[in-house]
Amino acid sequence: MENKESSECLVKEQEKCIEDLKQQKAALEQALHAAEETNRAKSRFLSNMSHDIRTPMNAIVGMTSIALAHIDEKARVQDCLGKIQTAAGHLMSLVNDVLDMSRIDSGRITLNEEVFSLADLIHDISVIVRSQASQKNQELKIEIGRIEEENLLGDPLHLRQILVNIIGNAVKYTQKEGKIQVRFAQHFMAPEEMAEAAPQKVWLDFWCEDNGMGMSQEFLERIFVPFERVHNEKTSKIEGTGLGMSIVKNLVDRMEGQIQVESEEDRGSCFTIQIPMATAPQEESGMHLPEGASVLIAEKRKERAGQMARYLRESGLVPIKMENGAQVVTWLTEAQYEGHMPCAMLVGEELEDMPVLNLASHVRQLAGREFPILLVSEADWVQMEYRATRAGINAFVPCPLFKSRLLGTLAGFTGGGCDEETRGAGDQDYSRRRILLVEDNELNQEIAVELLSIIGVQVEVASDGAQAVEKFENSLVGYYDMILMDIHMPVMDGHEASRRIRCMERPDAASVWIVAMTADAFVEDVRQAKEAGMNEHISKPVEPGRLQEILYQQFK
Repeated sequence: MENKESSECLVKEQEKCIEDLKQQKAALEQALHAAEETNRAKSRFLSNMSHDIRTPMNAIVGMTSIALAHIDEKARVQDCLGKIQTAAGHLMSLVNDVLDMSRIDSGRITLNEEVFSLADLIHDISVIVRSQASQKNQELKIEIGRIEEENLLGDPLHLRQILVNIIGNAVKYTQKEGKIQVRFAQHFMAPEEMAEAAPQKVWLDFWCEDNGMGMSQEFLERIFVPFERVHNEKTSKIEGTGLGMSIVKNLVDRMEGQIQVESEEDRGSCFTIQIPMATAPQEESGMHLPEGASVLIAEKRKERAGQMARYLRESGLVPIKMENGAQVVTWLTEAQYEGHMPCAMLVGEELEDMPVLNLASHVRQLAGREFPILLVSEADWVQMEYRATRAGINAFVPCPLFKSRLLGTLAGFTGGGCDEETRGAGDQDYSRRRILLVEDNELNQEIAVELLSIIGVQVEVASDGAQAVEKFENSLVGYYDMILMDIHMPVMDGHEASRRIRCMERPDAASVWIVAMTADAFVEDVRQAKEAGMNEHISKPVEPGRLQEILYQQFK
């Protein structure tokens, strides 16, 4: 009897061992399969990267050779340089994707926390993606719904990276003359979604929908896997690393947000993101609007006109909407005669009978130099500023239209508190401005000096941080208007040089703008620069537009 029981126990133990071995084998096979899939994905990635890096490099090398061969033909050289610039920008985006993914995998990516303006963030995104969409003649609409809080606390650099990546993909994978619709909104978090005694938070809602080539259901299951890309005839000429969506997913997860994708081949895609954001204390606006005064709105598009009117009514102003330019001129003529002129006019993007700049010119002649005319538009202000100011436009309010921007600009012409950044032509003469450029690389010195000289800035050069400290210390108070500071330099690096300048006992040591101009481009690098006393950060390769934006911000 005992032998029988022993035999049964032995059989059960053997069966258990066999079952354990089967499970271990299945787990090993699964791990092997996953490893093989990862290796295949990495091999595809290396193959794609080899192709995608060589493609813009080929354009850069080839176009450089063509330009040198036709150096006396201005139009030919200009065309080559434009193509070199485009290829270099694409090459830079490839490098950035690879570096970002490397930092995410190694756990070295950190989220910053700072107060930022949602209006500024969306405006920056709009500027970036509109130029991409315009090259393909796509219809890109960026709209905002209900915005509860404009000032937020979070990581604007990584948030912008998420949103630009998604909208950029929509542009990339949508055909010429296709349609892309982007919308931002907010809603407050419910009490049960928040920790007890936590500061108020909002959900930032983002939608991006396009009618492009779309994705198969099979690929949607792998869309956030690193190195994965759609492979078919339609995407064969579209360059990329296959890392963008993986980076987006990792950043959204780190921000404790949610992302969803719906797509169908040849029908387009729709990305939905929700990210929790802490609200930041609202600054005193200092706006003084003439309560009860009327504001004339000239805009054919009913939704935009309605949005402007709602913002005005909420601020105690009386909106008067018109869609026809001739009607506007007639009404203003009567109002001027009867002595009840509005306090300002907002000109939109479309009228029924004439271009908006023609109307602005008529109104300027009728109402005189003191009457405020504000242009509310999605247009690129830099490209149209000269024509607009010649037509009589006083200021520009960019779209998507935020209440704070509209009212802040309007207040500057009706009682104070203007947002100077949205003013019109303004004084952009930099010939009296002097900048200390701190850069150890001679080629980078030459590039920066040329970029600054083009816009009339006076430039002096220091080859390392120690020279910069010495030049600043021996200069007259207020002699330098700005310091552009490299970080990695011999003798003394940029961080230490900035700290020493800030510690000097002279009136301008604390106020002079110090701007990091460096190849260190990650969020941690930006934070370290600010901790060292720097005001702003420009990453290399330096984009002329970004450099001019910093100059305008400081010298406006």
